[in-house]
Amino acid sequence: MDDYLFDSNVDSCKVVYEKTHYLEIFNYSDKSFNSYEEHPLTPEDFDNFLQRRGAFEPPKLRDGVQLLDGIRLVIQRNANDNDTFTPNYISLPRDHYRSMVRKMRLPFRAIESGSFVGPIFWCEYDQDEDDRHLQIIFRKSDVRKKGKTRGFETMLSYSFKTGITTGFVKGTESSDLAESIRHLTSCHKEIGHPMLLPIIILSHDQSSSVDIRQRDARDWLRRLENAITLRTEIDQKDEYKDFDVDGINRDLVECHSQVLWKRPQAYLQIIADMKAAMEKFDKLLSPERRTKASTALHSSLGSRLEFYRVKLNGQEHYIHTTLERLQIQRAALYNIINQKESRLGLEMAAQQRRLAHASKRDGTAMKTLSLLGAIFLPGTFLSSVFSMTFFDFKVDPNSEVSRELWIYFIITIPLTLGIVGTWWLLERRREKVYAIEDNAIELGIEQMEGEIMAIMRKKTMSKVGTWGTGNNSSNAPKAHHHLPHPHNPFHHHHSTEKYE
Repeated sequence: MDDYLFDSNVDSCKVVYEKTHYLEIFNYSDKSFNSYEEHPLTPEDFDNFLQRRGAFEPPKLRDGVQLLDGIRLVIQRNANDNDTFTPNYISLPRDHYRSMVRKMRLPFRAIESGSFVGPIFWCEYDQDEDDRHLQIIFRKSDVRKKGKTRGFETMLSYSFKTGITTGFVKGTESSDLAESIRHLTSCHKEIGHPMLLPIIILSHDQSSSVDIRQRDARDWLRRLENAITLRTEIDQKDEYKDFDVDGINRDLVECHSQVLWKRPQAYLQIIADMKAAMEKFDKLLSPERRTKASTALHSSLGSRLEFYRVKLNGQEHYIHTTLERLQIQRAALYNIINQKESRLGLEMAAQQRRLAHASKRDGTAMKTLSLLGAIFLPGTFLSSVFSMTFFDFKVDPNSEVSRELWIYFIITIPLTLGIVGTWWLLERRREKVYAIEDNAIELGIEQMEGEIMAIMRKKTMSKVGTWGTGNNSSNAPKAHHHLPHPHNPFHHHHSTEKYE
């Protein structure tokens, strides 16, 4: 099965090309035979390196000189192709990749780990009972950053018979793989332990830069706390000059992202897996290779893993506190934003009230003008009519006013009273219609508010099941599915069944 999956995955992979080197370190019982070689590996010499032929042929040893341990690696440091850690990509020609995995006894399933996310560590024995090998996969790949993939990959195989570790190692510049290889060569006397290189890579991945970044995030958090909740734990020169809500909100998000960088949980699991791998190595290590120096090295590596476990536990508690404080500041900032919005709403309501009063004053003035017009317009109209040539109101020579003036008042006064009364009755009827419409609007608003509250109560009282709640029983009633909430990335399932 493994052979078929391996060949199938290799055939489906695209090929990118990286600069390839090789590293060989061998320790012998006679130190004069100890060797260290690191050179570029050309495609023409690739198969010779795997077969240990030609320039790579082992030296002829004198009688009594034995090979103690060694390491043989194919290395691609500072890999720079944009797709070098993209799933379904390999950085060697397919025939070279197949030959390397088979000749070096590397794990076939490493090709399947190309799509894994986050850091992973895997270790297991192979199935060859006559020449048992301990196989190791340690890799971490990340999403693209500025168009390039990032990470490192380590495939190792340790032979309990020969004490030689073979493997393939690749990493981008951000992975510090080049520094890890330099570290490995400086520990050439300790290469007999297959976990040496993985722990070196882990050491560089968990350097002090992680702790420094968490400290910087905490300092940033204190500045945000000073800006949002006025905590005085920073120097005055570090304070925010202006309270820009959008800027502070962006800083909260960025600070949160920085805190989540290299979360300790994944690395704590890797440390546990590495400890299990060391137990597997120690279990099958032959008595001839179990020397005082190897025992001390094994104990030292185990102590270093325990040291990193304690460090990561401390980091996790520190990060948890920082995240909780960030959550408090985010809630406080949202309250400030809500207060500002409420204040803005009140100001808008006040402006609308002022406009309403102004409109009311204008309406009162217009009503007054209408009333004055209704009072004086009939008299003006009648005076214009009576001044026409159709009417002849003769005035006595001894009087300045006609004796028929009473006719004008007899007609004008009732007509004016009739027009004003009609206007008043129409205004009263219009006010009643407006009152009925206002009551209908208020009833509609109250009904709408009641429906909204009923829907909210129904949603509150309904059972909500999410991924990971344990509500996966096959005997559970079927849930009524609804569309997911727009602010929730998970699909919630609502059911009418009750919990007891």
